[in-house]
Amino acid sequence: MAESPADRFVMRSIYILLGIISLIVLYPIYFVMIASISNPEDVMLGNVWLWPTDLSFVGYERIFENNELMKGYLNTILYTFFGTALNVVMTIAAAYPLSRQDFKGRNVFTMMIVFTMFFSGGMIPTYLLIKDLGLLDTYWVMILPTAVSVWNILIMRTFFQNSIPKELQEAAFLDGCSNMKLLIRIILPLSGPVLAVMVLFYAVGHWNSYFNALIYLSDRDKYPLQLFLREILIQDQMQNMVDLGSDTFSRSLMEVEAIKYAAVIVTNLPMLLLYPFLQKYFIKGVMIGAIKG
Repeated sequence: MAESPADRFVMRSIYILLGIISLIVLYPIYFVMIASISNPEDVMLGNVWLWPTDLSFVGYERIFENNELMKGYLNTILYTFFGTALNVVMTIAAAYPLSRQDFKGRNVFTMMIVFTMFFSGGMIPTYLLIKDLGLLDTYWVMILPTAVSVWNILIMRTFFQNSIPKELQEAAFLDGCSNMKLLIRIILPLSGPVLAVMVLFYAVGHWNSYFNALIYLSDRDKYPLQLFLREILIQDQMQNMVDLGSDTFSRSLMEVEAIKYAAVIVTNLPMLLLYPFLQKYFIKGVMIGAIKG
C-alpha cells in the first residue's frame, strides 16, 4: 500500500525526533568515554566536546594501580554472579507453583507476596534482623537479603501462565512426567526470553547496588566496586590514589578528574557489553510477561 505524502512526512518527522532523542541520551556516555582518554586539563577547561584531545590514559593507569579498587571489582563480580544465580533459582521456585491452576491457595499466597511490595518493616527493623542473623559484615549480606524480587516473580508467573501451552503440560503428565521433570525438561527450555530478562534485571541490580554495602559492611576488603566509585565521585576521597608530593596540587586535581571519568567507564563497561546479547530476549520476555493477562 503506497504511502501518502502526509504519511511520509510524519514518518520522517518521527525518525528525526527519535534520532535527536537518541543523540541526547547517548552523548553523555560518549562524552565520559572521550573525557576518560583526553588530557585532563582540556577536560577541565571545557575543550573536549566531540573528539578526545591529547590522548592520556592516566586515569586508567591510576585505577589499575590501586589494589583496593581492583578488590572491589572482584567483589562486585562475585556478588553479581552468585546473587543472580540465587535470584533466578528463587524466582523460578516461587513463580512456577503460583502459575499452576491446580495449586490450591495460590491466590492467597500471591496476595501475601504482593503485600510485601507495598509494606515493609523499614530500615531499622531490617538492620536488626540482619544483625540477629549474623550477616553483618559478611559476603552473604550482599546476596541473601535480596534473594528474590516480588515484581520479577509476577513477571515470570505471568509468562508461565500465558506462554507455556497447558496442553503440552497435560501431555507431559500423561507420559508420566513429574512436576520437577516438567519444570526442568519442558518449562525452562521454553522460557529462554523471560530467563534472559530475569538475568539482566538481577545482574544490573547487583552490579549497581551500593546501599546495602554502605549500611551492612564495614570491612573494606568486602566493599563492592560501587562503594569505591561513590567515594571517588561524591566524597572526593580520590586524593588517596594520587601522590600529591610528586607533583603540584593542580596536576593532582587534573589526575583526579581523569580518574573519575575512567572509573565510570570501567564500572559500566560489563553491563554495556552484556545488554546487546540479551536485547532480543529482553524485549520479547517483557512484552510476553507484562502485556498478556
